Amino acid sequence: MIERKSEIELKMTKNPQHVHNVNDSEIYQEKFPNVCDTLTSNVGKCCSEKTLKRRLPILTWMPKYTFSTLFYDTVAGLSVGLTVIPQGIAYAVVAGLKPQYGLYSSFMGCFMYTIFGSCKDITIGPTAIMSLMIYSAVNNLNVDFAILGTFLSGLVILFLGVLNLGFLVQFISTPTIIAFTTAATVTIGSSQVRPLLGIKFGTSNEFIESWKNVIFHLDEATFADTTLGLISLVLLLLLKKPTCLSRWKVLSKYLSISRNAIIVVIGIIVAYLFEINGMTPFNLTGDIAKGLPAFKVPPLSTELNGTDYTFMAMFNALGLSLITLPLVSILESVAIAKSFSKGKVVDATQEMIALGLCNVASSFFQSIPITGSFTRTAVNHNSGVKTTFGGVITGFVVLLALGLLTETFYFIPKTTLAAVIIAAMISMIDIHEVIEIYKTKRSDFIPFLVTFFVSLWLGLEFGIIAGIVINMLMMLYISSRPLIDYDIEKVNDTDILIVTVDQSLNYLSAEYFKTSVEKKVIAEYPSVDHVFINGMSINYSVDVTVVKNIVALVEDLKVCKKQIYFLNWRQDAFHLVMRYKREYFNLFKFGTSVSDILLQESKEKSEEQQQFSAVITDE
Repeated sequence: MIERKSEIELKMTKNPQHVHNVNDSEIYQEKFPNVCDTLTSNVGKCCSEKTLKRRLPILTWMPKYTFSTLFYDTVAGLSVGLTVIPQGIAYAVVAGLKPQYGLYSSFMGCFMYTIFGSCKDITIGPTAIMSLMIYSAVNNLNVDFAILGTFLSGLVILFLGVLNLGFLVQFISTPTIIAFTTAATVTIGSSQVRPLLGIKFGTSNEFIESWKNVIFHLDEATFADTTLGLISLVLLLLLKKPTCLSRWKVLSKYLSISRNAIIVVIGIIVAYLFEINGMTPFNLTGDIAKGLPAFKVPPLSTELNGTDYTFMAMFNALGLSLITLPLVSILESVAIAKSFSKGKVVDATQEMIALGLCNVASSFFQSIPITGSFTRTAVNHNSGVKTTFGGVITGFVVLLALGLLTETFYFIPKTTLAAVIIAAMISMIDIHEVIEIYKTKRSDFIPFLVTFFVSLWLGLEFGIIAGIVINMLMMLYISSRPLIDYDIEKVNDTDILIVTVDQSLNYLSAEYFKTSVEKKVIAEYPSVDHVFINGMSINYSVDVTVVKNIVALVEDLKVCKKQIYFLNWRQDAFHLVMRYKREYFNLFKFGTSVSDILLQESKEKSEEQQQFSAVITDE
């Protein structure tokens, strides 16, 4: 039996007939928010001190800053700086650009995030995934397109943040994100096999092309590069968790944190020793532009191969990347912020505003698109950072390297940089997460597989779009096919059918619901004369399409001499039906049992029969 109270009965009256007798317009009228009050309230909030501190987090921690905090931030900033320099150079190579652009991208974001960032652990700069995506976007173009992409991506992210549109990220499911990250990791790692082996042919960073270059030119691999690269890779993996130094925890910790810098320094020393003895067995990084990048407005036009590109031509050339770059940038940064929040609420809007400003400001210093780096954020966290001021120290370390060490970077073997990237990619692959998706819900493995293989075969930007599309199609299908539960009960020697929907109805599921109920009632339960539609799960998502199908259902069952009632529908759905069809008021029953409804119906029929008999007698 169903005897639950409805919201209407609790909020309005215990007598639905009383509701019917009062002014209907006051009860069933659709209510809209007061736009003026809403705007006034929001403007007032924007001008409050609380909002100012939320949008400028530096105002919260700076007044309480101490020398002790400065010490921890300095240690963390130096540790991250030792990590970002070799990674920045390597990621510029992944992007198909000159090494200095990786360093140009590694300092301004740190400075800006210090002011606007809300997560103390995050460090902003170039990442492997963003580098690969910018390579796909500007392949066969010049660096001006990458810099403009940084500027426009920053504006898009900032715009989304200002409008508080962070909820758009929710359209990307966890399986899609994991598949995208896994595919990017495999693609980036594959692109570095060629330089790891010293093969000079080919520059493609695409998955299939990368392996084609390796397989068809394997005979061009050099012994020196391969040996140094493999040794570097093994050392990087061992230094990640140096168990042999477990007794010296502090030494073990900092060896792990600075392992990239250590391996690169070793590679430089080895290459330099061979150089001074008249030998160059390794493919070297080569010249890196000296000095700091010039401050200038992002290029709004450029010239490439004798062709002049206007702003619109550059905009069209960047194409789909102007959507995927901001999207992936937001995903990476917000996901990292949540990973290191330790239960604290992450202000996604503020993170988007900070990230947008970081990209816009960096574009004035010839930066490629940047976002939060998981590897360097982990280093920052493990180094005991206390505030976002650690980013200032990291930024100055990068500037110092640009000013003083560019000649030294000439001797970095490309195979060493390849080892650094491959080691980072190995640590990013999480097989456990993939297994958990498969074990938890098999259907979620479909968007994972689609995203993964499309990303490998067609490119990352198409992969993430395919993942979003397949997820939406699956959700639309589920929404259009709600589970409907049918229970047959006998009440007062009468068979009744109680229909319960496990979710609300909308225009997608309206026709399916009507058809399913009619087939069930007419074909499978012909003896049933009373049908009760339980509406406790049916809420404000009901629309006109649903109402029209409900009306059609009532009329179709009436032709078949079946009586239908709507039991305990929620207030908003009930009001919508009333605005459309007031005559159906008596079909809605609230806060009463099925037996009482049938008893009341029996009494009404008996009274009608008595009245009819009296009329006949009088005549």
